[in-house]
Amino acid sequence: MSFYAAAMPTAIALAVVKTLVLIVGGVITFFAYKAYRRTRQQALGYLALGFGLVTLGLVLAGMLYELLSVPLMTGILLESLLVLAGFVVIAYSLYVT
Repeated sequence: MSFYAAAMPTAIALAVVKTLVLIVGGVITFFAYKAYRRTRQQALGYLALGFGLVTLGLVLAGMLYELLSVPLMTGILLESLLVLAGFVVIAYSLYVT
């Protein structure tokens, strides 16, 4: 069994998990945004933005690597920056309430 054949189940599992992260993160972002639209509370708007950034960040590295041939380390750096920005925005949303 070659290295690539052994890595295939892991690659499939990673794709499934990243897809689930995108779906669940998208649902959380949608509900936070829906709550913001209903209440017009600024903190909920920031919360929706923060979750959106975290969700986007968590799926970005693989997409950039697979679709745009961006070096994996560059994709991971961009992913981490978006997750960091999302967490900062989420923390701010909790602070402004």
